[in-house]
Amino acid sequence: MRVALISDCYLPRLGGIEVQVHDLALQLQSAGHEVTVITATGGGPGGIEDGIQVHRLDLPLPGGIPINPLAPPQVRRLLAQGDFDVAHVHMGVVSPFAVSLVPVALEAGLPTAITWHCVIDRSAPWHRLLGRARRWAQAGVALSAVSRMAADRVEAIADAPVAVLGNGIDPQRWRRPADLPSEPAGGLRVVSAIRLASRKRPHAVIDVLARARALLDPAIALDATIFGDGPQRTRLLRMLDAEGMDWVRLAGRVSRDELRTAYWHSDIYLSTARLESFGIAALEARCAGLVVAARSGTGVEDFVTDGVDGILAPSDDVLATRIADLGRELDALRRMQTAVREARVQHSWPAMLEQTLAEYHRAGAP
Repeated sequence: MRVALISDCYLPRLGGIEVQVHDLALQLQSAGHEVTVITATGGGPGGIEDGIQVHRLDLPLPGGIPINPLAPPQVRRLLAQGDFDVAHVHMGVVSPFAVSLVPVALEAGLPTAITWHCVIDRSAPWHRLLGRARRWAQAGVALSAVSRMAADRVEAIADAPVAVLGNGIDPQRWRRPADLPSEPAGGLRVVSAIRLASRKRPHAVIDVLARARALLDPAIALDATIFGDGPQRTRLLRMLDAEGMDWVRLAGRVSRDELRTAYWHSDIYLSTARLESFGIAALEARCAGLVVAARSGTGVEDFVTDGVDGILAPSDDVLATRIADLGRELDALRRMQTAVREARVQHSWPAMLEQTLAEYHRAGAP
C-alpha cells in the first residue's frame, strides 16, 4: 500500500505528534508499505530520512512555525504523481497545514483517514460552526482520535462515529531489565516528563509535589525530577526557590534513552495535565514499570486502572493525597508496580499497526 502521511509537525521538532508520525512511518515501512511524509516542518534535509521519503514544504517563518498557505498546489502535484492508495492526516490543536490539505486529498480521489492527537475543548463551538469535521465524515473520511475521551470530543463536532486509534509503543524498549539490581525502599522517587508550557500545567506538578511532601512524615524521603523544557521554565525555578524545594530537579530535555534510564530508577510517574489526549510519556513510564499518577477524565484512562496499576484522581489535591499514601504504604506501591509489570501492553506497535490499517480500509483503501 502507498501511504501519504500528512502532518503540520514532524521531527526534528519534539512532541507527541512529531514522534508518533515518525514512528508510524517506520512501522508501516517495515511492514512492506511505501510511505511518504508531507509536512510543513523544516529543519531536516528532506528527501530520504530514516528510510522514509519526506517532503518538507516549510516557509522561513520566525521560530520555524509549521505554516504554509502556499502548500495545496504543491501537494496536489505530489499526490497526483505518487499514485497513493490512502492519505492519513494528523491533526493537532492548531493544524492549518493539515486542514488545508484534506480537501486536496479528497479532490484527488484518495481514501482519507484523519486522526486527532489533541483534545477539542473550548474551541468546540467554533469547530461546529465551521462544520469541517461534519463535511469530512459525510464525504466518507474515516475519523479517529488517540483515546476514547478525545474521540468523544470529535464525535460532538462531527455528528458521526469516531474510532479510537491510540499511539503505538515498543514495550520491550522501555521495559526494566530483569538483571537491574533492585534499589532499597526507604523513600519515594517521582518523575515527570512534560513540555514546560502552561497548557501542560507544569506549575501544578510542583504544587502536587509540595502538597504530598507536606502530608508525608519528614522521615520519609521524597525526591522528584521533572524532564522537559519550555517557556514556563523560569517561572518554575522561581516557584521551587520560593518554596525551598531543593529536592525537586528540573533536568531539561534529554534523549529517550536517558529518560528510560531515569524511569528505571523511579517509583511514580506524575502528570497533572487536564487536557491530555493520550499521554505517550505516561505510557512509556508505565512500560518502564512505573505507577502512573494522573488526572481522571484524560486519555490516560485508556491504559491505567485506578487503584490497581495507577492513580486517577479528580483533582490535584486528591492526586497529592494519594501519592503521599503510597509514600507511607510502600507495600501498596510495590503491589501496584507488580501489577504494572505483569499487565499486557495493549498499545504495542503490532496491534496499533493492525488498527491503523483497519482505519485505512474503513476509509476505502484497497
